[in-house]
Amino acid sequence: MMIRIVWYKEALDFLKKLDNNISERIVKKIKDVRLNLERYVFSLVDMGVSKIRVGDYRLFVNYYQENEELVIHSIKHRKNAYKK
Repeated sequence: MMIRIVWYKEALDFLKKLDNNISERIVKKIKDVRLNLERYVFSLVDMGVSKIRVGDYRLFVNYYQENEELVIHSIKHRKNAYKK
């Protein structure tokens, strides 16, 4: 079964603001993640979410195994990604 992707509005808005080549890389990475979740998703213990790295950008996500659902909360540049 294929993993369902759910985008928060904040993540979609940020994706639309990026250059086309960067946003295409992010969408392609999400397609790859659907096929091999363990390879691309890394847990961030202190933040309570997981991350996916795409170049200089970080996607903050949660994976819900019971629903086979990957929720993308936000996308941030790596220099701002871990600031509180």
